[in-house]
Amino acid sequence: MERLQKVMAHAGIASRRKCEAIIQAGRVKVNGQVVTELGVQVATTDRIEVDGVPIYKEEPRYILLYKPKNYLSAVSDDRDRPVVVDLLPEVTERIYPVGRLDFDTTGLLLLTNDGEFAHLMMHPKFQVAKVYVAKLEGIPTPQALKQLEKGVLVDGKKTSRARSRLLHANRDNQTAVVELTIHEGWNHQVKKMFEAIGHPVTKLKRERFAFLGVQDLQAGDWRELTAFEVDKLKKMAQDP
Repeated sequence: MERLQKVMAHAGIASRRKCEAIIQAGRVKVNGQVVTELGVQVATTDRIEVDGVPIYKEEPRYILLYKPKNYLSAVSDDRDRPVVVDLLPEVTERIYPVGRLDFDTTGLLLLTNDGEFAHLMMHPKFQVAKVYVAKLEGIPTPQALKQLEKGVLVDGKKTSRARSRLLHANRDNQTAVVELTIHEGWNHQVKKMFEAIGHPVTKLKRERFAFLGVQDLQAGDWRELTAFEVDKLKKMAQDP
């Protein structure tokens, strides 16, 4: 189930805000009944009409992108910075990123036009693991890594339990490479977690999302998820 205005926006009727105005003006019917309230949930089987014309519902798309550095995890930007959908000009559906990676962070990013799937992948209660590899200033001690695993305060909230692993330590340059597995997706979370233990991040990549990786892709490349992969992701989220 998805909100009516979101389905309309995905079908290309107008922006979500304009779709809300169209609904409130009484121009939309769901299964033959005029709907004027915002927030109405509709199913894929519902018939939706705008000004008496049935809307076209897009086929769901599920895409895995190897996000390069210096791209926004967004569909547009009012400052004309590059956004990830610029990397998929062949895709005509109104896809959007599942969660976000920071502008300067690289790695695995999912995009879809399936709101229910996006919700399953993003909400921390579904426990979908996200694995990051970070290059840090300084070399964290085992005790500092234990802090990450137990949870640290980020913006006044304690992070959930995580897994961490020191992959490499350069004693000469006093830098380290650490793998961190988390289940949330707060704004700048990974960077802030490492800052909380005194080791700022200088480079960050998302290596894996659940069982998915970017092994066969170069930065900027993408591929469709298989039906098996989509089904497996949904099952993992619904039965963690």
